[in-house]
Amino acid sequence: MIIDTHAHLDFPDYKTDLESVLSRAKDADVNCIINVGTSLASSKKSVTLANRFHNIYASIGIHPHDASKVSEQDWQALESLITEPKVIAVGETGLDYYRNRSPHEDQQRIFHKHLTLAKNHNLPVIIHCREASDDCLKILDEHRNGVFKGVVHCFSGTVEVAKKCIELGLYVSFAGPITFSNANTLREVAKSVPVERLLLETDCPFLSPQPKRGERNEPAYLSFIIPVLANVYGLSVQDIKRITTFNAYKLFGIGEAGHDGKIAYAIRNSLYINLTNRCTNVCDFCMRETYPIVKGHHLGIKKEPTAEEVLEAIGDPGGYDEVVFCGYGEPTERLDVLIPVARFLKSKGKRIRLDTNGHGDLIHGRPIMQELKGLVDTICISLNADTADKYKEICKPVFGERTYPALIQFIKDAKQVIPSVQVSIVDMPGVDVEKCERIARELGVDFRVRKYNVLG
Repeated sequence: MIIDTHAHLDFPDYKTDLESVLSRAKDADVNCIINVGTSLASSKKSVTLANRFHNIYASIGIHPHDASKVSEQDWQALESLITEPKVIAVGETGLDYYRNRSPHEDQQRIFHKHLTLAKNHNLPVIIHCREASDDCLKILDEHRNGVFKGVVHCFSGTVEVAKKCIELGLYVSFAGPITFSNANTLREVAKSVPVERLLLETDCPFLSPQPKRGERNEPAYLSFIIPVLANVYGLSVQDIKRITTFNAYKLFGIGEAGHDGKIAYAIRNSLYINLTNRCTNVCDFCMRETYPIVKGHHLGIKKEPTAEEVLEAIGDPGGYDEVVFCGYGEPTERLDVLIPVARFLKSKGKRIRLDTNGHGDLIHGRPIMQELKGLVDTICISLNADTADKYKEICKPVFGERTYPALIQFIKDAKQVIPSVQVSIVDMPGVDVEKCERIARELGVDFRVRKYNVLG
């Protein structure tokens, strides 16, 4: 499923062929559309469309272009639409200092009213901001107390503005211009936005993507935007579809929740195996217990799988570059399952990677590295700190003081039997990256720094 989070299907452009437009959207796997109001009349039409079609939802708002024309009666009429069952957002609203069709003061006043309306009804806001970033961010910051959520649609600002939007808790979406041949700067901006805060939109009938430039835009044309975003993020087309659908569910409450924990899940061209949610660390940076989501996959499994269930979940592994034992728990907790599954995968010629906290020897009360010999091609071990005390502070291991020395020994043992060994840390305050890298060099293994709060 794909969700177009910003469309204007109520516009006259679709008067004669709306059914065909929706049919093409369905064929392109666009199964949910948010129709966004730009005036009182447009908002009413959005509600009508939402009531007519099961896969269309409505947002109600008045575009900043018309801010000076809004009477108190108009505003009350708009507010009365908020209780319609398929109204799931407020907007589009915001500031547009490029066209300047309404005085700045009027735009700001109406923007404030939209934000207050959204907060009062716990709805997200769809924000329009064009050449007005400073004032827009200032107003948004004033409303960040209490319930506040939303998306800056058709983003055209700088990397710095994007980062500030993310800090405010907002999502960001990019329309057709992200596909333009001369949009390298915009694609660099997109790269700075965490994919977990990305949404898809067309803003149709406007801003058709490159292959359809000059034509009327429509929801099906998301199929031209998604591959560009996949390239920007170094992900697959399926990754972008899944992640943005999950993001839309989080923000708007529509689409697929994906609450069932996955045993096998794909990211890019790698297949990941999720054996357990148990772990012998309680790391400060880990969201295992509070938010077990990785790139749109829910990893909170309710029952630990048997080897047979894992193999069933894997299916045919032929199309993957590698198979990775990595979930939100520690894979070596399930050594009795890991080993037979790895043995099967090796019989199929697959490359295997194991991501581990390095506690395997402590978990099983014996050295386990020889048991992994010949089954694991690459092992990535979480070092996370340069001293035992710092490790204990950050990771809170259940094995206490003996954990860090055992971890170092585990790395040394891995170096003897695993072809490729890597240690990693999370780049977070209090972690001395240089000292950790020095430890890796002394151990003769590769070193990687993982970004804080970026998974998969």
